Amino acid sequence: MSDLLVKNARFKDNKVQDILILDKIIAEIGNVRDSIDIPTIDAKGYFVTSPFVDSHFHLDATLSYGIPRVNQSGTLLEGIKLWGELKPNLTADALKERARKLCQWAIARGTLSIRSHVDISDPSLLAVEAMLDIKNEYKPWLDLQLVAFPQDGLIRAGSKTNLSKALELGVEVVGGIPHFERTMEEGTESIQYLCELAAAKGLQVDMHCDESDDPMSRHIETLTKETVRLGLEGRVAGSHLTSMHSMDNYYVSKLLPLMSEADVSVIANPLINITLQGRHDSYPKRRGLTRIPEQLRAGLTVAFGHDCVMDPWYPLGSQDMLDVAHMALHVAQMTGATQMRECFNAVTEYPAKILDLDGYGLKKGCKGDLVILQCMDDIEALRLRPARLYVVREGDVLSSTAEVISNLDLSGKKSSTDFIFSKP
Repeated sequence: MSDLLVKNARFKDNKVQDILILDKIIAEIGNVRDSIDIPTIDAKGYFVTSPFVDSHFHLDATLSYGIPRVNQSGTLLEGIKLWGELKPNLTADALKERARKLCQWAIARGTLSIRSHVDISDPSLLAVEAMLDIKNEYKPWLDLQLVAFPQDGLIRAGSKTNLSKALELGVEVVGGIPHFERTMEEGTESIQYLCELAAAKGLQVDMHCDESDDPMSRHIETLTKETVRLGLEGRVAGSHLTSMHSMDNYYVSKLLPLMSEADVSVIANPLINITLQGRHDSYPKRRGLTRIPEQLRAGLTVAFGHDCVMDPWYPLGSQDMLDVAHMALHVAQMTGATQMRECFNAVTEYPAKILDLDGYGLKKGCKGDLVILQCMDDIEALRLRPARLYVVREGDVLSSTAEVISNLDLSGKKSSTDFIFSKP
């Protein structure tokens, strides 16, 4: 049984309250009497949030940067080619070792839920079995949701049997990559097959969709149609959707209401798409990120994913979801106060909704999961990407970081500038 009392935590409404966790569940929020029988931490008026959620990641490829070589062009297609060169030399032990390190980074940074796409193109399903082992190993500390992802194309690589086997082994979500099929027609065929499979099995769909600068890559339209046809509303996500950045405004004005009608969610990957897209442009260069502000205004649920950390597609990254949101608000020019808070929500409550996380939230009756950040509110969290003072899972402190203290006299009043100076 895990009990914990968190004193003096600052909520989004700027109220400072206590949080009592009993038997892994939030039992009370308010002015809670101290109890000598319950472990207690003092949040000191710092900001508390539900844990971060990474709604799009590739755990099987993580931390493989430079093996067998680096991506010289920086393009999506060279990254896929590199991954293809690496796959024959993968071992279960190496996959697990890298995945463990990444999971530990995630936990320390307050990310306690990850949806990871796992390549099912290899007939041995080596990566699938390795990631299922990691899912079970880290279950006490991290919710890992796996997507059966035909990286080489469902039809192009003949991966239907592999995908079905992966689902039988315990992978929970149906994935796809229609824009990587040989033709638009085969892309459409893959979407239809995958959505029908998900409908028959009662599963969610999360499809790499239109990760391209081509404005005529419009598989999201087909995905939306199939969602409605098969009654999958609320269970389908389109990841990346970068071609929408290049589509003409008239077509998008038609597309967004269709997506809203189908309740299709959007998962953008700001760090990766600002890096991979626009590589064939000279100047002006397209940003490549999907139309996040417009999608939010259309009532769509929009989440952000980290996507990659030090792999064939991206040489950087530390599994910090605040870095992801920070990039998004800049690239999407979402610098209004409400917009910045939407970016924070896109790495917390919005992806939790897409992943259908049970018991997520900072309310009585929710799981006792929370993160205390050394800042005053969500906007300051985006600006500073501050220390995670405590990461709590079901009442247990998984990670803690010493408070960064200023040696400047700021009249004893805490402000955002306190936390960027360390004692010498």
